[in-house]
Amino acid sequence: MKKLYFLVLFFVLCSLSSCLDIEEHYTFKQDGSCDVKYGFDMSSAISVLTNLLSDSLRETPQFSLVKDTTLNFYSALPDSTQQKMTPDDINMAKASDLSIKMDLKKSIMKVNVTHSAKNSAELEYYLKHISKISMDSQLKTLQKGEKPPVGFSAQQLIAGEDYYTYEITPHKFYRIIDKDKFNAFLKKTQSAFTMAKAMLIDMPYKVILNFARPVKKVNNPKAIVSADRKRVTLITNMDDVMKNPSLMNLKIDF
Repeated sequence: MKKLYFLVLFFVLCSLSSCLDIEEHYTFKQDGSCDVKYGFDMSSAISVLTNLLSDSLRETPQFSLVKDTTLNFYSALPDSTQQKMTPDDINMAKASDLSIKMDLKKSIMKVNVTHSAKNSAELEYYLKHISKISMDSQLKTLQKGEKPPVGFSAQQLIAGEDYYTYEITPHKFYRIIDKDKFNAFLKKTQSAFTMAKAMLIDMPYKVILNFARPVKKVNNPKAIVSADRKRVTLITNMDDVMKNPSLMNLKIDF
């Protein structure tokens, strides 16, 4: 029974964004396009939780699975989800890639979602819609016939992005956290946050924005602006964000 408890705990924790090191990267180019990358690193959590598993569980085929692959995000969605998508959603998903690097025995589990937006309108559409597609669907298994490892699901990929509102133009990037949606998210994941904290699992969150021209104004006092004013970096953690959600607000004019 104890073995089963720890296995279930392992799956639950690894399937929630509360146990991820999260990095968001935005690279705005001179022509108005933008490359977006969401990086999710579960390695630290897996390293801690692996110590709770028995030798027999660590020797199962699932735990021994090794992956290092990149596939198109659209192709990773199940047929049932693809059939419900609008043409704009399809184009958005097809312009995105999913990369997975996994070796649980070495405590490695990293997932990246990348997207290239042609302009500010496409970027805003992506940020407003990609989380809904991810949260409403389960990604296909990485190889036919395989069961997704350690509770791997699309919910891990766009971690809570549905609680932001966006306003993006060729000269500004505004992201404001919706406190009602964020509180609803916390209610669903509070137990996982509590367990992660009890196990001393850190929950860092970093946002890095690179610009083709110097930024004129940044409203967040915790944001760090580079000497040439072309990079804005916001570093925090989920503990602080839970206490003060406005820490994640960003209004950048450039």
